[in-house]
Amino acid sequence: MAGVEPKVGRPYLKKDTVAFGDVSGIIGVTGAEKGSMSLSFSEPAILTIVSNLVGVPVTEINEEVKDAVGELTNMICGDARRRLQDLGVTLQAGTPTVVSGKGHSISHFHDGPFIGVTFEIDSGSFVVEVAFGEHRSLEQAAARSARA
Repeated sequence: MAGVEPKVGRPYLKKDTVAFGDVSGIIGVTGAEKGSMSLSFSEPAILTIVSNLVGVPVTEINEEVKDAVGELTNMICGDARRRLQDLGVTLQAGTPTVVSGKGHSISHFHDGPFIGVTFEIDSGSFVVEVAFGEHRSLEQAAARSARA
């Protein structure tokens, strides 16, 4: 992704709304499940990624960086939705919302805990969070995947 090789961390259960990073994209999903997905980047990580994407150094979180966070959120969520579609779970996504600032909050579209996974790159890290309500169709898809 964008000239970086992220190293994936272990999934964890998260219960608060404080964002991991300095800029986040969140996207709501509906269909077989209802919930949301988000990406939250540390400033050094997103500046490296966007600099690699545009081919020139980017030194601050500006509108170009926020646009890139929205696009990355859309792309990664889209890939996850395609993979779930292959398992029989159909989801539609809304338009990403981007929030920035130290200590900002992410309000997922359900009230329970959610899963986070940290990814490390040389310059920093980012977190992908997934929050769904009932998740019966996701459990069925996981069972089908395990049998395959």
